[in-house]
Amino acid sequence: MKVDMIDERRGIYSLKIRFGDYVIVFLCVLISIICILPMINLLARSLSGPDYLIKREVYLWPKGLNFDAYATVLKDPKYTKAFFWTVFLTVVCTFASLAMSTLCAFPLIFNRLKGRKVINLLITITMFFNAGTIPNYLLMQKLHLLDNPLVLIIPGVLSVYNMIILRSFFYGIPDSLREAAEIDGASFFAILWKVYLPLSKPVLATLALFYAVGRWNGYSDALMYMKNKDFYPLQLLLYNILNNINQVEVSTQEGFSQPGLGDALKAAIVMFSTIPILCIYPFLQKYFIQGVTIGAVKE
Repeated sequence: MKVDMIDERRGIYSLKIRFGDYVIVFLCVLISIICILPMINLLARSLSGPDYLIKREVYLWPKGLNFDAYATVLKDPKYTKAFFWTVFLTVVCTFASLAMSTLCAFPLIFNRLKGRKVINLLITITMFFNAGTIPNYLLMQKLHLLDNPLVLIIPGVLSVYNMIILRSFFYGIPDSLREAAEIDGASFFAILWKVYLPLSKPVLATLALFYAVGRWNGYSDALMYMKNKDFYPLQLLLYNILNNINQVEVSTQEGFSQPGLGDALKAAIVMFSTIPILCIYPFLQKYFIQGVTIGAVKE
């Protein structure tokens, strides 16, 4: 009798687990559809003819297949120049940010570091309080960084949140490995390079993705600090185009005047600036969950 009751409870428990799995799968599929549909719509609009766009007949499939919008973007030198400049900026900022995060996080795991708790407290405070836009602008002016490409790299080179994730991951690496390296005579940087970094590939890949996406999508710093259009990142160029898109049909300072091209051009520019960063996700996906969960849980 007891065995039957136990089996029945196990069956009910198993049914609840399966029902919960179905709910989670349904929600994941629903959220995926919600995220994917706007991208499909943008792709369809970018490949559709102007007449169909004016009549608002394009939804998930292009009508009147037309590549004029992409041809206009690719032939215009300011778009290709902004694209390659943004790629270069993203690569440089990502490596610089990873280096700064590592050099900041690694010393903070040593208990013998004097003032470690105070340093951790001061670093954490910066996550919640900052001087504000005007003081930051005045600071960039005093440092002679206004209208300087370095202003797009230096101020945002370190994210405290990402540094804390990396520091938490370092905490999870056994101290015995570090102590064994110290006994063998390894220096501070040798321990970091040969012991900690090889074991930190998941979290480093995750942070690289965070930094790369943040820099690729960033435009507010260039909007505030840059006047030289030669160093405009792609997102700021996109921002300017979208602000002036209503004038595209007639005449715009961005150089487009083809009738009916505005909507297709807007969609093509968005796709042009979105697809490259999306291509990075498949290569880093296997590290993403492991890097975030380990770095966020272990302390």
